[in-house]
Amino acid sequence: MDKVVTSAAEAVADIPDGATIAVGGFGLCGIPSVLVDALLEAGTSDLQAVSNNCGVDDWGLGRLLLAKRLRRMISSYVGENKEFARQYLAGELEVELTPQGTLAERMRAGGSGIPAFYTATGVGTQVAEGGLPWRYDSEGNVVVASPPKETKVFSTAEGEKEYVLEEAIVADFGLVRAWKGDRHGNLVFRDSARNFNPLAAMCGRVTIAEVEHLVEPGELDPNQVHTPGVFVQRVVELTPEQAADKRIEKVTTRPRPDTGQGSAADALVDDAATHGLGG
Repeated sequence: MDKVVTSAAEAVADIPDGATIAVGGFGLCGIPSVLVDALLEAGTSDLQAVSNNCGVDDWGLGRLLLAKRLRRMISSYVGENKEFARQYLAGELEVELTPQGTLAERMRAGGSGIPAFYTATGVGTQVAEGGLPWRYDSEGNVVVASPPKETKVFSTAEGEKEYVLEEAIVADFGLVRAWKGDRHGNLVFRDSARNFNPLAAMCGRVTIAEVEHLVEPGELDPNQVHTPGVFVQRVVELTPEQAADKRIEKVTTRPRPDTGQGSAADALVDDAATHGLGG
């Protein structure tokens, strides 16, 4: 039952070229940066990544992207990653943009053994009708587009309504970051770092969790566990330095009111540092 492995390198060693990986996190909050770096060091390539976004140019999945290790992304947001946009528009990367809630439910469904589900999101748009650009060529022409999806009308309290069929996502590997975890793989996520992590853990056939605080079995309150150990196959304990290495995607500042004669440093405070915290 002890699922702890000695290093991130060991944990990702069997991820092959061409694998599909589901990666937790949102922006830079709660991303499994140590596992991503280990995958980068391993030289693994031709990956399909399922994640809300692709990090930024120099952190998270953005590091794999910059090294040309990703062939395809299934995500909901291009974000602040200029290299992501450049590769997509230049025909170097295939991108399946998916509504954020639909992406979350596709991952949850995959982990629950549900092959597909109907949703109202995207009905009457190219999400349902097809034609969304998935891949361009170097000249900017669309060479791969999304196919049309099955739709069906259901009776609801508001009357008949059309829904579109979305298929579940099951990844070969799930990579997540947790605040606490025990040796059996039970995980607790902190604050907004919970985001896509439980979903990525669910939909991976083999899920690897990097944890900031490793505890012994029985130390976690069962009522506080977000992801049961049944979904997790490997656990990597982070060093204090690795656990503390968290980035903020955008920092904005404002003058501190009534600062008097304080220093310039005292006159600035973080204001709405919305990404990278809570990990």
